[in-house]
Amino acid sequence: MFTKILVAIDLSTVSENVFEKALSIAKLTQAKLMILHILSHDEQGSPIVEGITGLNYYEMVELETLKSYQKRWQEYVETGVETLKTYANQATEALVSSEYSQLTGKPGRQICQVAQEWNADLIVMGRRGYSGLSQLILGSVSNYVLHHAHCSVLIVQLSPQTE
Repeated sequence: MFTKILVAIDLSTVSENVFEKALSIAKLTQAKLMILHILSHDEQGSPIVEGITGLNYYEMVELETLKSYQKRWQEYVETGVETLKTYANQATEALVSSEYSQLTGKPGRQICQVAQEWNADLIVMGRRGYSGLSQLILGSVSNYVLHHAHCSVLIVQLSPQTE
């Protein structure tokens, strides 16, 4: 049924549920997993440049602020890699073949592009649950993937107490 499953994760604890769902499907179908994390300024917990106020992006940013941001971004990158390694190890323990990748960019576009290049036949991902104005302003990664992916997409709906 499925031979290649791309599981899109972020650094939130709810990604554990998404990964578990993808892993269980991979075990049942003997599929290979691609564990993908997209580094994005939109991700909860990603570093921001402090000191920029309002909409004036041309303000001068002090060198120390920039260095602090670069350090926090590097920590964010390293945390992402460690998270991916942890999930890959769990897959190995479950006797599921896996690989992982971490990229930078717009999550929806990157997920669809990697899925197509890797020839995934299923994408498994969660959803943040934005609605109304938040969804209009921030968009919805899961909505983008549903409408642009070349393959089947499974959205793991999380219970309110999980979010």
